[in-house]
This record gives sequence, structure tokens and C-alpha cells, in this order.
Amino acid sequence: MATSRKIADSVIGFSRHDHKRCVSRALKQADDYCRLNKLRFTEVRRRTLGILLESHSAMGAYDVLERLNGEGLGSKPPIAYRALSFLLDNGFIHRIERLNAYIACSQPGAAHEPAFLICTGCNSVAETSVSSGGTLTKCARDSGFEIQHTTLEAEGHCPSCQVETAR
Repeated sequence: MATSRKIADSVIGFSRHDHKRCVSRALKQADDYCRLNKLRFTEVRRRTLGILLESHSAMGAYDVLERLNGEGLGSKPPIAYRALSFLLDNGFIHRIERLNAYIACSQPGAAHEPAFLICTGCNSVAETSVSSGGTLTKCARDSGFEIQHTTLEAEGHCPSCQVETAR
């Protein structure tokens, strides 16, 4: 991701954070989780997560594959899809249905119900959480339905794009 800002001033979830610390913390959490659960955190899986963490934006499988190929880690689609599937199954990433893309989870290891805010101006994506006692859960419960998985995606404009639009 090309930017004129220093990494420490980059934006995630539409707010500033220490990007280098964020990436290293998430990779360490993934390492620890895999070690604890006796899962193979291969070089390709680790690098795939790293690629998604570095960009803090949603990326398609072929974008990830292109980066992996450029780094000599494989050029065949199954390489990326297997790594993405492992990361998805273990809660390290989420799939953004609307964009047919993936994004690193901002709360790996935490039980949460993610919602995604997709900026139609700059294509940035922020993860936030929704309350489990929300309207959808209540409506489902009242209907006798048990929700097993919810994907909530909202489109709009991030703070930066709102400023640009107002000019």
C-alpha cells in the first residue's frame, strides 16, 4: 500500500494506530494459537495473514496469490485458497461477501459478531462489532430461528471521503 504517511500514522478502522505493532501482535497471536492448538502455521499461511495485515484492506484471493507468487511462495490458485481457508476457519480473517475478498480480523481469538463498514469512495474496510442482543437476533429468536452465522456489511463513506465529498 503506497502512502506518504509514516507507518505509525496509518489508519485502521478509520482511526490511527501503530501499524507495525498491530501487525506483529496479530502474527504473534496467530503463532501462539496455532502452537497451542497443534496447528501447522506454514510459511504460506503466515505470509498470507501478513499480506492481509499489511494492507488493512480487503483483498481478493488472486491479489493475495500475486503477492505470494512475487515472493516465490507459489503461483497456483490452490496455494492462496488453502491458506485463506485455514485462516478463515481459525478466525484470523473474515470474508467480505460484497467484495468477494478477505480482510484480517481485528479481534482474533475473541468471540465477536463482526460487521464491516465498506467505503464506496476509497474501498477501505473497517471491522466493528455488533451486539448479540441486537434486533436481528431478537427477531430470529422470536421466530424460533437459531442464527449460526451472520455477515453484516454496510456501504457508505469513511471520514476521509466525507471530507473530500464536502469540498
